[in-house]
Amino acid sequence: MGLAATEKELANKAARFLKAELKRAGVTYGELARRLEDHGLKETEASITNKLSRGTLTATFFLATVAALGMEAVTLADL
Repeated sequence: MGLAATEKELANKAARFLKAELKRAGVTYGELARRLEDHGLKETEASITNKLSRGTLTATFFLATVAALGMEAVTLADL
């Protein structure tokens, strides 16, 4: 597996993790957009949908989403 394939797989794992955590918390993409604003990110429901469906999310978006969900820790095993 090449580097690009490894990066894509990791991005997809991160996106699947966030989608599962959002569902577990009962938080919609619209609600997440509102919460992310409190963390300095301007996102829309559509932009969040696109990022999570494509697996094109930045570390900043990942960390802000974890914070917006009130999660205190994430381990690599969670991904």
